Amino acid sequence: MPHHTPLIGTIVAGLVAAFIMGAIAHRLRVSPVAGYLFAGVLVGPFTPGYVANAALANELAEIGVILLMFGVGLHFSLRDLLSVRRIAVPGAILQIATATTLGTALALWLGWSLAAGLVFGLALSVASTVVLLRAMQARNLVETQRGRIAIGWLIVEDLAMVLALVLLPTLAGLFSGDPDAQANVVARLGLTIAKVGGFIALMLVIGKRVIPAALHWTAHTGSRELFRLAVLSIALGVAYGAALIFDVSFALGAFFAGMILGETHLSRRATEETLPLRDAFAVLFFVSVGMLFDPNTVLEQPLPVLLTVLIIVVGKSIAAWAIVRAFGHDNTTALTIAASLAQIGEFSFILAGLGTQLNILPSEGRDLILAGAILSILINPFIFSAVAGRKGSARLSEAVKEIAPAVEPRPGHTILVGHGRVGSRIAAEHKGEIVVIEDDSDNAAAARASGRVAIHGNAADPTVLASAGIAEARSLIIAIPEGFEGGAVAQLARELNPALTIIARAHSDAEVAHLEQTGANHVVMGEREIARAILNVLPR
Repeated sequence: MPHHTPLIGTIVAGLVAAFIMGAIAHRLRVSPVAGYLFAGVLVGPFTPGYVANAALANELAEIGVILLMFGVGLHFSLRDLLSVRRIAVPGAILQIATATTLGTALALWLGWSLAAGLVFGLALSVASTVVLLRAMQARNLVETQRGRIAIGWLIVEDLAMVLALVLLPTLAGLFSGDPDAQANVVARLGLTIAKVGGFIALMLVIGKRVIPAALHWTAHTGSRELFRLAVLSIALGVAYGAALIFDVSFALGAFFAGMILGETHLSRRATEETLPLRDAFAVLFFVSVGMLFDPNTVLEQPLPVLLTVLIIVVGKSIAAWAIVRAFGHDNTTALTIAASLAQIGEFSFILAGLGTQLNILPSEGRDLILAGAILSILINPFIFSAVAGRKGSARLSEAVKEIAPAVEPRPGHTILVGHGRVGSRIAAEHKGEIVVIEDDSDNAAAARASGRVAIHGNAADPTVLASAGIAEARSLIIAIPEGFEGGAVAQLARELNPALTIIARAHSDAEVAHLEQTGANHVVMGEREIARAILNVLPR
């Protein structure tokens, strides 16, 4: 059997190129998504060197779409959406209409059909969930009022795109020019709506009972491997079954599977268990999208590319800013929302691919969407930094003001990184003043509910440590289970406060050595302490 099969070659080339370009993007403080797209360009057919198998890449991308949409469903919160519904729902609809109108106008100017223009405009109207959330988390804005508005706005955009993906194949017949297809479009549309309604009813009536019950049973077996397999089986099985039986998209099936799981108390564990695989296939999805992009488009059509980027970065932003201001919000909130939406991403790629597959959108439109995505993702961090700021927006007073009493830490406080099983016990028994840093929203909320100051963010980000008062802190406790990630936190904290006492948690001798090398004063290895406790109670 040959070792260089097309499937293995495509996966290896895609992941290796994505790692290299993603690392470069991270070094340049640009979203890794831009690096993954460039990796696809490198292994695609339009650049010299190795060319990955495009057909296989598209197959892998379908799994990426399923897992991406499953993740969107897991994070979908009707409660968060309802809390900002008065601005998020009408605002998102008006902004989608504005961007779609601008995109349609550009398409008509380029000589495309009205249908192509509508698909093109819709693709330009929706922002990337990945890029927006990472930008918000990096500046500690997720739990603020403007962060909730931006995320609620994004949820409405995502729901609109899910609806577009469901209806577009049926509506394609209306624009095909075929009299028979046009005559049957009403019947086909009715059948599509009936199928989607049947699928939704089945999921809400039966799936809402069967899926959580199956997951709870699996969790009670105590097998982490079986639980992980159950979550993936639900995501992939529901998506495939929805497409096979109800003829709806993989995306819609996966979204509903994630949404139903998201309502259970096992949702956070499901998210954690599937995150590595979701990330891997999401990377392959972005790589496969990059493979479709012809870099010559930028040279051959500079004006259309420029106008596309202006619609995404300027047109959408001005519309969002004006809408937020019209609803009575302050200029800072309006600018933050405008900056967060000044890019496009995964839904744009899915919509562009479907439009091309249905022969509605010309390949030139797909190339312009890809060019606009890459350039807007590259530009967005600079726009966001100019509007939201890198440090000013991450101060403790601003991050905590809207979600808990604003308690400025006194000099000599303790910073606790991680509020999980170990961190929550430390916090409960700690007698002094403590500030919690937690990158899981549920754990952060639990810390706040117990009356502690909690910052939702990644402690490896200097702005998050600064917001916790790292310069004035006396000690830092790293209670997260990942020792090597804890080492990055320890090293950064030591640079920001050389006099800090750092206590860390580890699970192996290698982690102990790494943490001590990166600046930890004391490292507690769980297995060693358990063995010591057992020996202490062992009868002599």
